[in-house]
Amino acid sequence: MTTQELQSLKNKYDIIGGDPALNRALEIAVAVAPTDLTVLISGESGVGKENIPKIIHQYSRRRTGKYFAINCGAIPEGTIDSELFGHEKGSFTGANEMRKGYFEEADGGTLFLDEIGELPMASQAKLLRVLQSGEFIRVGSSKVLKTDVRVVAATNVNLMYAVSKGKFREDLYYRLNAVPVLMPALRERQDDIYLLFRKFTSDFSEKYGMNKVSLTPEAIAMLKSYRWPGNIRQLKNVAETVTALESGRLTPVSGKCEIGAETLARYIPKDAPNMLPVKSAMSEDSITPGEKEAIVRMIYQLRQEVDYLKEIVAGTHAPVRVKALPQDTSRDNMPAPDRDIPRDGSVMEQPDWQEPFEIRSAGHEGEPPRHVAQHRDADLQREDPDEQDGSDLSLQRAGTDLIRKALEKYRGNRKLAASELGISERTLYRKLKSMEENQ
Repeated sequence: MTTQELQSLKNKYDIIGGDPALNRALEIAVAVAPTDLTVLISGESGVGKENIPKIIHQYSRRRTGKYFAINCGAIPEGTIDSELFGHEKGSFTGANEMRKGYFEEADGGTLFLDEIGELPMASQAKLLRVLQSGEFIRVGSSKVLKTDVRVVAATNVNLMYAVSKGKFREDLYYRLNAVPVLMPALRERQDDIYLLFRKFTSDFSEKYGMNKVSLTPEAIAMLKSYRWPGNIRQLKNVAETVTALESGRLTPVSGKCEIGAETLARYIPKDAPNMLPVKSAMSEDSITPGEKEAIVRMIYQLRQEVDYLKEIVAGTHAPVRVKALPQDTSRDNMPAPDRDIPRDGSVMEQPDWQEPFEIRSAGHEGEPPRHVAQHRDADLQREDPDEQDGSDLSLQRAGTDLIRKALEKYRGNRKLAASELGISERTLYRKLKSMEENQ
């Protein structure tokens, strides 16, 4: 398309802006219009996707046929088939007469299916059949009907992700995506933001007889720097609100209503973390119980590998082998990792749902494997023969010297030293703290 033809198209459909991505989307719409290829329009909510199917319909051979725009997300799941394909009298409660669906009514025309990602799986199979063969069956009927409809679909969610999660049929996705059209978000069209603002304020002031609003350079910069999660729809709301509330403030010199950055800031929402875009409904409940269990297992495995690497670096311990986690990862059976004990001697308590589990650790070279059991509150009681000089390191028989020997034996590893002394790590930390205070 020439620049003049493109601008004429924008004027006809009230499209503002000269962004290259926007121009490309319009050119694709005009180029594909004479064919019957299915078009899939992708883009965030509020970017103006509804203009593309109108352009396709008006530039196609079906321009004299009917055009219907259906929001698939606004129709209840129980009635979507009746709306799209029609129903027979008495086919369900409230079906007092036969009704034609949109596919039958739009025969020879164009059907725009907005928010196609919200279509139930059962309805997706029926839609696929219509796209492939033009055949459909009314609800409550067994008669196959034919229709000739051009379908244009739009979505504000990632359909490929929906396909990977089993929320959308893969074959239907590829059937709809014959010609993809991507509408850019407003934050990607920074040069168009102020043009759109001026257009909205001008239209609003003209409609209600108010003074036109302009912005200072600082306010324009603020307008462009905002990310506009609601895209054009949000910008229009802000422009109209500013015009309605600030248009009475005329500058004495220019006689114009000029808004500065400080005033504009009152109308632009704060870009706080809790105002970030919410996740799509497609991703809700996306983590299955099996995936949760796998994540838990990986976390505990990673924890033990980190402990192992720490001891290898310190040269105090052989590889750590963790017992396999139980299959049941419910609240009552969830295993817990070792407690983190800060260097200051305090103990970080774990949540109540965590239960102690066992670690089997190989000893030093020449020593048999030593079983180390962990417990949060009670001191550990076990028999462990000492292989170093035949001495029995028992806290009841010795004092601070034996604690130091135990720490020297295990090169400062307090966990192994506490196990050798027959006490809990918590008790050892308390004793060490007491020793430091008495020095």
